Amino acid sequence: MSTVLVEQRGQVLHVVMARPERRNAFNAELIEELQVALADVGDARAVVLSGQGGSFSAGADADWMRSSVDLTYEENCADAERFRLMLQTLDECPAPTIARVHGHAMGGGAGLAACCDIALSAPDTVFAFSEAKLGLVPSVISPFVIARIGTTYARRYFVTGERFSTEAAVAMGLVHGTPDDLDATVDGVVAEILTCGPEASRTAKRIVRERPQGTATSELIATVRSTPEAQEGLRAFLEKRAPSWRA
Repeated sequence: MSTVLVEQRGQVLHVVMARPERRNAFNAELIEELQVALADVGDARAVVLSGQGGSFSAGADADWMRSSVDLTYEENCADAERFRLMLQTLDECPAPTIARVHGHAMGGGAGLAACCDIALSAPDTVFAFSEAKLGLVPSVISPFVIARIGTTYARRYFVTGERFSTEAAVAMGLVHGTPDDLDATVDGVVAEILTCGPEASRTAKRIVRERPQGTATSELIATVRSTPEAQEGLRAFLEKRAPSWRA
């Protein structure tokens, strides 16, 4: 792949957008390669998504947008659907996902952050859902963003397209923190994930997505309790030792 770097570091999969000269703006190739990278993360305990250079992602590439002018309605639908499927793949990734955000997270770049379980941002990052400034709308990212920030903030920032700070991003829940030492904080969050049972992390994530109710919650915990992982975790706790996945 030429626009995405994928590196397995121990139990953590790092997916890096690699178009720094275009501030990691989306084009067809980047979307396709992100889709491939995220479609199968294997047994990774966590996935860290980041961007090379000065920005996380500045949204849509100008040349890519320019090419859409000549597309038919059907071709535009197919083009947008490829972007949507990539976002859905990230949103549904079975492993916990962490966005390492810096520089700019504009339009679809902010949408990527919304699709990750945890988003951490450098203090000086600039955000925007800027599509309306171009006469467009944040349609494809909207289900993921609204699920993250709610309608109160979406109604303001979608219709104004204005830029906003990391403090505003934290207030609306788009990101979870703006540490001065971004890399150390990302590493710390990853370390916390690695202290948890591998399947427990994935199942806990699935609970948030599926929101089981009533007896389904009792049945789920009963199923989990009977797994070797849970049995090992409980025994380790009672025996005051580290579980096998931390050894």
